[in-house]
Amino acid sequence: MPNFTETSVQAALGIAPELILIATVCVMLLVGPFLTDSAGRAAKGLSQRWTILSLLAFAAAGWTLYSSQSSGVIGPFEFDGLSQFVRILTLVLGPVLAIIASRQIDDGHSAESHACLLTILAGANLTALASDLIGLFLALELVSIPTYIFLYLPRRNSAMQEAALKYFLLSVFSSALVLFGMSWLYGVAGSTNFAEISSHLANAPKGDQLFGLLAMTLIIAGLCFRIAAVPFHFYAPDVFQGVTSAGAAMLSVAPKIVGFAALVRLAPLAMTGASAAPLGNLLAVTAIVTMFLGNLLALRQKNLQRLLAYSSIAHSGYMLVGLAAGNSGAVIGGDSSLWFYLATYGLVTAGLFALLAGVGGQKPLERDSDLGGLGQSRPAAALLIAVCLFSLTGLPPTAGFTGKLHLFFASWASPSIWGQWLAVALAINSAIAAYYYLRLIAVMYLDESAKVERQHYPISEFIGGVCAVGTIALFISPDWLWQLAKQLP
Repeated sequence: MPNFTETSVQAALGIAPELILIATVCVMLLVGPFLTDSAGRAAKGLSQRWTILSLLAFAAAGWTLYSSQSSGVIGPFEFDGLSQFVRILTLVLGPVLAIIASRQIDDGHSAESHACLLTILAGANLTALASDLIGLFLALELVSIPTYIFLYLPRRNSAMQEAALKYFLLSVFSSALVLFGMSWLYGVAGSTNFAEISSHLANAPKGDQLFGLLAMTLIIAGLCFRIAAVPFHFYAPDVFQGVTSAGAAMLSVAPKIVGFAALVRLAPLAMTGASAAPLGNLLAVTAIVTMFLGNLLALRQKNLQRLLAYSSIAHSGYMLVGLAAGNSGAVIGGDSSLWFYLATYGLVTAGLFALLAGVGGQKPLERDSDLGGLGQSRPAAALLIAVCLFSLTGLPPTAGFTGKLHLFFASWASPSIWGQWLAVALAINSAIAAYYYLRLIAVMYLDESAKVERQHYPISEFIGGVCAVGTIALFISPDWLWQLAKQLP
């Protein structure tokens, strides 16, 4: 049996990709202040240099992950299909978010901004790696705290301050709910280890199972904030409207990865015996309400980022369909469909915000009318944006169609009493969402140009174009991603 030192070394080697990201963060935070003057100004182009360092850190972390041989539970970390999938996903989407952010923050604060982004993604990976309650909560806070700073740094106007403050206050509230629920789980099981909690609740008396159910209800409520699910969605439109497109892109992707990784880790702990049905019902009702509220309110939006905020809420509902459906031994399982859809959604959403940031330049797109005439003035960019919107709608030939199809079949085949209702709700909401997504395409090709001179960012448009082409490639050849998602617990 390995001693403490051997276990620590093995655990450190296992999380080497995250240690590389954290080490890069330390370099940025230590060196950054020496490259700015007392007024916070820095040499022009410094932001691009920090972006390059971030990209190198992602590349090094990716190579280390590719070379890693860790498996099983080592110390406080669990190396399995879920952690592998999440780590690949963050290391693919991380460079896209870094490139979007590179042009939306001044050089004097660029080191801190990129450091926060790297910390957020390292925390997302550690959330998926956690095998006990303490490690999970620390990983969740490693995501939350840098997010407040990342949202606030790009510009200091009143809208940004309001957005950052709203996110901060509600995030603290959600963390309190999660911590309260975790304390109840510990009180019932007498352990913070996931395996021991699951084993205790599976054979516990009804009283302990009831407390486990209440604890999981609190935890799910807190994590609903992370994924912007009803009833903890209300911050999203205001925050999205106040932050930059880089901040909105990060909020659309990273918290969903974190929230669903935590839910997938925790849900099996209490979904045993008498607790399974109530928690399944809670997830199903939350999924349906979230889908309808997000899509119906998106129909009324003229502000582009508020519209995409409600769209993000609706997509959380789609993903909750997979979680509520469960695997249940079906050929197309709910959890596998959830992660397949989350991967395609993350790719498309990051690509869409990159394209919007690229065509917006220094005068960001604010209203849907700002897209007017883009089909004539920037036909290539308009086509790529249309591809991303088609994917979010769930239309072929994009990966969004394949992802929604998997979710539909997984919920339809689920033995739950909610299974077919969830599938029908998913189909109806896809039709509702088509209206506001296709309306944006109509604005690009049918409306007159907004006639605003904009400085375009080619690198941001290029990376967005890669994501748009990627969603078509995943439609043509989705099997490799599906096989990877099927290995998840």
